[in-house]
Amino acid sequence: MSEKTINITSYSPLDIYGANDTYLELIRNYFPKLKIIARGDILKLIGDKGDIIEFEKKFSSVLLHFDKFGKITENDIIQLMETEKSNTFQAKEINDDILVHGRNGMLIKARTINQRRLVKSSDNNDLLFVIGPAGTGKTYTAVALAVRALKNKEVKRIILTRPAVEAGENLGFLPGDLKDKLDPYLQPLYDALRDMIPTQKLLSYLEDGTIEIAPLAFMRGRTLDNAFAILDEAQNTTKNQLKMFLTRMGRSAKFIVTGDITQIDLPANQSSGLIHASEILKNLQGTDFIYLDEQDIIRHKLVGKILKRYER
Repeated sequence: MSEKTINITSYSPLDIYGANDTYLELIRNYFPKLKIIARGDILKLIGDKGDIIEFEKKFSSVLLHFDKFGKITENDIIQLMETEKSNTFQAKEINDDILVHGRNGMLIKARTINQRRLVKSSDNNDLLFVIGPAGTGKTYTAVALAVRALKNKEVKRIILTRPAVEAGENLGFLPGDLKDKLDPYLQPLYDALRDMIPTQKLLSYLEDGTIEIAPLAFMRGRTLDNAFAILDEAQNTTKNQLKMFLTRMGRSAKFIVTGDITQIDLPANQSSGLIHASEILKNLQGTDFIYLDEQDIIRHKLVGKILKRYER
């Protein structure tokens, strides 16, 4: 007799088990010799080891189907349970480049050579600097890596931060309280997360602090353990600000710093912390610098042409 616990904290139990556990009861019918106990987002399996292994394969197919399509039905459950080789289903659906199965079937993946280098380097280094022009997927790929790490339980939380530096505008003249003034600076991070995590789950993560989005100033004095932290728009940090962020790294943490050194909005008398870091942290073990260029631009084809004209 063997036991196994499966944790589905990345999902809503209602989505996976169905109303009144309808889907779960359907799955139980295919494993009559297996005792399946559901307590919230925890499933406990008791039975023969072979049955447990087969259940895990089939149940993984259910979760994969939900990741891809954002929903599941009784017919989907039946089809997945009656597939002879659920691992064949998984092998066909999983591609090495796919980072996250986003909402509405969206596949979030590394799409260029340098983005793939970023993904590979992230697997081997705890601190990455990703530098490149607008539209090259720096932030989006970094957020996807963070979401993947959270779903795989490699980290317990995601920290996303940006310096609140005005780009030709003045914060003081924006309407609302501090949150209202700062949210526009953090909007690209919210947008990326909405592509990758179901709305209700994302709201839950934001409420309980599993995912935190905050201005860089809020990082001071903290230690970020078991976290995947991303500092976006790092070209607009000063030397001391970037040093402060990098020294927040705690145990079992992974940090990615992204920025575009061609779009610095700091006052003329302040130098960019990102440029300084790229000079002093070269060849530091456990750290890597990934440079993206016009070949990596994944926005409208005009973006690359526009950048070339500005470079002239």
